[in-house]
Amino acid sequence: RLKPKTFNLGDKVLLFNSRVKLFGHGKLRSKWLGPYHVINTLSHGAITIQDDNGNIFKVNGQRLKLFLDHNNALDEEVDVIDLVDRTFISN
Repeated sequence: RLKPKTFNLGDKVLLFNSRVKLFGHGKLRSKWLGPYHVINTLSHGAITIQDDNGNIFKVNGQRLKLFLDHNNALDEEVDVIDLVDRTFISN
């Protein structure tokens, strides 16, 4: 039931931290680490990622999900709705 995930070079991804459940780091703590940069993808599902410090990891692609950067979302065109001030004038 695994859905195939595709990642491209340069994508930002988050890595699932399975140790949170085992060692009780707290219920409210995030289970995702990152973001990491994808530097290589292999055909059998292994992904090579790199953190900001330059450390390189090879992980299973099923442990990753895309990181949606909020700064990239601001580049998209959005609809602008102007509000009209309706003041009631008494006759």
